[in-house]
Amino acid sequence: MQNTPEITVAAIAEQNGRFLTIEERIRGKLVLNQPAGHLENHETLAEAASRECFEESGWQFEPSHLCGIYTWHHPTKNVTIVRFAFCGRAHSFDPNAKLDDGIERSLWMTPGELFERADRLRNPMVAQAIHDFAQDRNYPLEMFTPVESQLMANLAQNATV
Repeated sequence: MQNTPEITVAAIAEQNGRFLTIEERIRGKLVLNQPAGHLENHETLAEAASRECFEESGWQFEPSHLCGIYTWHHPTKNVTIVRFAFCGRAHSFDPNAKLDDGIERSLWMTPGELFERADRLRNPMVAQAIHDFAQDRNYPLEMFTPVESQLMANLAQNATV
């Protein structure tokens, strides 16, 4: 049986030296993560990051650039996860937002507070994204081009032999 990598996104939002973090319960254990989740059909990666951020934290998120692309092999699930981490601005908090199942709360943490709790990070990609943010790694959103099937039909129709 062949395993297909899982495509995920994460929202990296920083305010006053603190990063938006969520506490979520995974198999009974309380872990720390960035607002993150899976890409859904018919959405761009940046749209997925915005959606996941709101669903998991109650914060609206506006991606400004890509911070990094990470791969990690989950040791117990035997699956490779590909994560696109988007940096941007969190604004317009909705305290009444219904958060995804398993999410306990959102909070703002310094890198030191996160790294002191390294044993509680959901996976190593959480720390790597904070590190890359601190290194000012950023790539333009324009590097992502959603290709619509209609575009290909138009190109084929207008092609000359």
